[in-house]
Amino acid sequence: MNRVTPKLLEAAPHDAIETKMAPSLERRRLRAYMLLLLLDGVLFNLCFALASMVWEGRWWEPRTMLAAQAMLPVYFTIALYNSTYGVKALTDWLFAARKAVIALVVSAGLINFVGFYTKTNEDFSRASVTLGLLFTAILLVAFRRIVAMVIRQRWNGRIINRLVIDDGGSGFPIEGAEIISAAQYDLDPASHDPFMLDRLGKLLRNQDQVVVSCPRERRGNWAFLLKSAGVCAEIVSEPAHQLGAVGVHAYDDIDRTTLVVSTGPMGLRARILKRLFDIAVASAGLLVLSPLLAFTALLIKLEDGGPVLFIQRRLGRGNQFFDMFKFRSMREERRDPNGSRSTRRDDERITRIGAFIRRTSIDELPQLINVLKGSMSIVGPRPHALGSTANNKFFWEVDRKYWQRHCLKPGLTGLAQVRGHRGATEFEKDLTDRLQSDLEYIAGWSLQRDVGIMLRTVMVLRHKNAY
Repeated sequence: MNRVTPKLLEAAPHDAIETKMAPSLERRRLRAYMLLLLLDGVLFNLCFALASMVWEGRWWEPRTMLAAQAMLPVYFTIALYNSTYGVKALTDWLFAARKAVIALVVSAGLINFVGFYTKTNEDFSRASVTLGLLFTAILLVAFRRIVAMVIRQRWNGRIINRLVIDDGGSGFPIEGAEIISAAQYDLDPASHDPFMLDRLGKLLRNQDQVVVSCPRERRGNWAFLLKSAGVCAEIVSEPAHQLGAVGVHAYDDIDRTTLVVSTGPMGLRARILKRLFDIAVASAGLLVLSPLLAFTALLIKLEDGGPVLFIQRRLGRGNQFFDMFKFRSMREERRDPNGSRSTRRDDERITRIGAFIRRTSIDELPQLINVLKGSMSIVGPRPHALGSTANNKFFWEVDRKYWQRHCLKPGLTGLAQVRGHRGATEFEKDLTDRLQSDLEYIAGWSLQRDVGIMLRTVMVLRHKNAY
């Protein structure tokens, strides 16, 4: 096992590793989805208005448009769940057209079913509605064909990032993928070096699909690392049960088969919901707490004249480093940037105001800025300092699953914290209890759970282990 010495932790600069990161295509796809949703809504209304003009001789005839307005929300609901607005729909126009028409037919059937039992069918003009559905289906198909052509022309047909990591396995010449050598970036899946993991995390950032080609004996280690990184990942391999594969993907065009070993902890809709929740809560928190933040900063400055904020490197999503903000609670000359020594009761390094803000968790409030920046979340596994230890062992030496807690963004609070697992980690159990809660949170994430943990956090701001 590769051990990183405290001396190396202090010497390594924050940006010690420079890698070529892929551009983010997820935002581009999100903009495309939003545009599709908007234009589909416009097409829906225009087609029904045209149908009312053709059949009723009146543009935007109320009865026909009432049917359109009743049907449109149902159509969107079905379309969002049947991949009408999925990745494949942006390039495969036949797939996209088929899904859109299916959503249209099902929504029409549901509205007719409800209308039959509520005896409101007579409120609609059957001929106008049928004609509106026909116009809508034709234009939806035509529009999908145009979208695929535009994407092919403007984006060169590229809507996802694919990365192939060659670690001495069989070749994998997948079209449109960037291929890198593991040796070139000094990537060793058996290593526990956090700087290597940060380097790997930067390479995997913004990648939609990662494929690793490696010898049989290295597949287990790669499977573990890819799951820890929280990316959609595959390993070129014959079936291997011990890897815990969650699926098999056959590439017929290059005669290769991969095992799907990771799909990431959250889907697109879940990530959007969690990010919107983070932005809303962090923005409101900074606004409401701004007087407290300003007053705390003033007291820290008046006590010893040192800097107000303490910026510390922590491990974040994908095992990448990030700068975490806290109010400074230790004397400037005694601060511990690597977290090599856990804080104890009556710690001589802590200032008077520092002791108070630590007991009340006020020192953590500047992390709302981290949340807005996107390096943290309101709820998630708490980020640890790189030099943190339990029983004189680095956390990853206590339990290898420690790396898997970083497949989500770290949180300002988390399930472990509301369960009382906080404070110094003198014993290995102090870490394993937190790790168990973190992995449980990742496996069962929901927005409702985030809200519940946030509300429960208010009850544990003052804790016997907060010092």
